Amino acid sequence: MERLLLLLTLLCGSYAQRQDLTERVFTFPLDKGTPHVKLTANIQKPITAMTLCLRFHTDLTRTQSLFSLATPSHASALTLFKSSVSGYKLHINGDSLAVHGQPDIMDEWNSVCWTWDSSTGLTALWVNGKRSVRQVLQKNGSVDNRVSIILGQEQDAFGRGFQQNQSFIGDMADVHLWDSVIVPCQIRHYMEGNDFVAGNLLNWKDLQYTITGTVYVESSDFDKLSCY
Repeated sequence: MERLLLLLTLLCGSYAQRQDLTERVFTFPLDKGTPHVKLTANIQKPITAMTLCLRFHTDLTRTQSLFSLATPSHASALTLFKSSVSGYKLHINGDSLAVHGQPDIMDEWNSVCWTWDSSTGLTALWVNGKRSVRQVLQKNGSVDNRVSIILGQEQDAFGRGFQQNQSFIGDMADVHLWDSVIVPCQIRHYMEGNDFVAGNLLNWKDLQYTITGTVYVESSDFDKLSCY
């Protein structure tokens, strides 16, 4: 069985890498199939607080998955959706929360940071420098440290169950994940492209990943980055 899975992986064109992706982006160019990037995270214990930051560039207005973290017990353990123009949906262990009215720059770079602290349940979404109203999601919850993390697709089951109509189309970069709620000053530095402390669970400057399907690693155009 293991040999068969390895053969299927090779036939699908997947490959494993670990590298510094500074000034590089993942490009998802096709609105067909289920191309995606699997990330390997350094998670040693259950997550009870976190900050996720990433940048994306797309011209789609339909629902698309920006970040999908699944565990064996929850397909949507930590999931960030772009649900509509100016709209996002956050999922933690299957519970969901809609966020509306955020800045939205079509066909330009957008910077997003999502924070959550299980001790209070408070969660917030920062988009291009603007913070959403804080709301409560999964108070006293925790996310299992056995994870499958996917960019470009949403998981309906652990590591699988992709749907083409939820696929991300565009460019994605600067993905970082922390096991704490980082301070607003650090979020501001991230948003503005200044120096910041890299994620300790996922670090774009030292990222281990596997590409499946048509996804390219391209040079960035962050000199044109518009954070506001």
